[in-house]
Amino acid sequence: MACYIGIDIGTSGTKSLMIDADGNILAESSSSYAVAMPKPLWTEQDPELWWNATLKTVRAVVKQSRVKPAEVKAIGLSGQMHGSVFLDKRNSVIRPALLWNDQRTAAECDEITQAAGGRSELIRMVANPALTGFTAPKILWLRNHEPKHFDRLTRVLLPKDEIRRRLTGEFATDASDASGTLLLDVVRRRWSTELLSKLQLDSSLLAQVYESEQVTGSLLPEIASQLGLTADCKVVAGAGDCAAGAVGNGIVRKGILTASLGTSGVIFVHSDEPQYDAQGRLHTFCHAVHGKWHMMGVTLSAAGSLQWFVSNICTELAARRGTDPFHLITAEAANTEPGSSGLLFLPYLAGERTPHADPLARGAFVGLTAAHQRGHLSRAIMEGVAMSLRESLEIMRALNVPIKELRVSGGGAKSPFWRQVLADVMNQPACAINAEQGPAFGVALLAAVGNGQFKSIEEACKATIEVTSKSVPRRPVTKLYDRLFPVYQSLYHSLKSANTALAKT
Repeated sequence: MACYIGIDIGTSGTKSLMIDADGNILAESSSSYAVAMPKPLWTEQDPELWWNATLKTVRAVVKQSRVKPAEVKAIGLSGQMHGSVFLDKRNSVIRPALLWNDQRTAAECDEITQAAGGRSELIRMVANPALTGFTAPKILWLRNHEPKHFDRLTRVLLPKDEIRRRLTGEFATDASDASGTLLLDVVRRRWSTELLSKLQLDSSLLAQVYESEQVTGSLLPEIASQLGLTADCKVVAGAGDCAAGAVGNGIVRKGILTASLGTSGVIFVHSDEPQYDAQGRLHTFCHAVHGKWHMMGVTLSAAGSLQWFVSNICTELAARRGTDPFHLITAEAANTEPGSSGLLFLPYLAGERTPHADPLARGAFVGLTAAHQRGHLSRAIMEGVAMSLRESLEIMRALNVPIKELRVSGGGAKSPFWRQVLADVMNQPACAINAEQGPAFGVALLAAVGNGQFKSIEEACKATIEVTSKSVPRRPVTKLYDRLFPVYQSLYHSLKSANTALAKT
C-alpha cells in the first residue's frame, strides 16, 4: 500500500495527515503554538515551534495509521506564506521569523517601489505591488534596522521551506510560495534578477524554485528514524497555504473559486494565464498546478476576528467547560435578524490587505446602540468578514473572471450558518465539499502526484474531491446585503484619517 503525508505549518499550529492511494484520510494530528507580538502590529514566531510540532504530529499520524514505514512514499509541505526565516552560514536561525501579518515594513515597501521605478514598474517585474506582509520588505527591514543580523545573513527561507531544510537538508521552495516573496518573476516562474539587482540583494539568499509536485529531496536518515519512516521517503516542493488549500478544495480549473475562512480569509480563483488587476488590489501568483496561475484577495482577520471576539470579549463563554463557545455565539448570531439591526463590523484587526493595502486600518463596530446584544455583535462580525471577502469578489467580477462555482473552506466553513451568510452576501451559491482538511490534504495529493500515483494534480482532485452540499442565496436577504454593502465600503474611507491619527498614539 502506498501512503502520503501532508504537513501544513500554520500560524496557530501545525497539522499533519496521512492519506492512502485513493485519497482516504488514515490519520491526522494537530499541535498548536503561540504568536509573539513584541510591539503593536508586529508578529513573530520561533521556527523551533514549527519543527517541534512537525515532529510531534508526523509521529502521531504514523503511529495512528499503523502503516509500515516503507509504505509512506512521499511527503508534501504547506505553510503560512510570506514569513521570513533568516539563517546564518551555520544554518542557525538568526532571529524570530517575521510573519505574514506583521505590519512593520511600510517604509521598506516605499523603498522597494521607489527602487523599482514606481508601482507600475514593480507590477511589471513581479506582478504585484509592495505590501507589508510580503517577504522582500522584511529582508530590507532587517538590513535597515538590524544590520548586525543582516551581516550574518546567508539564506532566507519561507516557513515550510525551513521545515524542508530540516527534513532533507535541501534549500528549495515552490513557485506558489515564492510568488509571495515579491521577488519572483511570476510570469516566468523564476527569481526576478532585475528586482534583486535594484534592491542590491544577492540571489544566493534564495532557495531553488520547483513546481509544486516535483521532488526536492528525501528524508535524512536520522530524521527518518525520528519520524518512524524510511530515508527513501520523498519530499515534494509543496505549496503556500493558499494554493495548497485550493488544491485541497479542487480549485484546479477555470471557473471554480474558493472562499477560505481561516485566521485570514482568502478569495482564490484559478487562471490558465497570468491575469492582473492594474491597480494591484489583487495578488497574481503562480498556482500549485504546474504551469498555471491564480488571483486572490486577502482579508487579514477573517475567522481570526471571531477568535478575537471569543477570547477577549466572550471570556465567560470561553471559560465554560464542556461547551464550544463558537457554537454558542454562532447559535446566537443565527437567531439574530440579517443586517444585525444596523450594526456593521470592519474586520481590520491586523490592518487590511485587499482592497486597501493599509496596515494602519483598524477594526470597528459602527452603528452600535444600547439595543444591540451579543448575538448582534457576533453576526455583524460574520457579515463584516463576508463583505470584506465580497470586495475581492467584486474586483474579480469587474475583470470578467469566469466564476461558475464557489467553494467554502477553512475552519469557518464548517459552520452551515456562516456558509449561508457568505452565499447571501455574495449572491453566489456556497458549496461545501467532502475534503475539509485544506492545505494539508492538498499537499498530500501533491505528494501522491510527485510519486506517480496520479498523472496530474487535476486527475488527483477529480478522483478525490466532490461537492457535498450547497447553500443557496435567499433573495430578500441578498437584497438587504446589497443595500448594506456600499455603506460598508464607505466606512473604510470615512475612518481612514482617524485610524491614521490613532496609529501614531
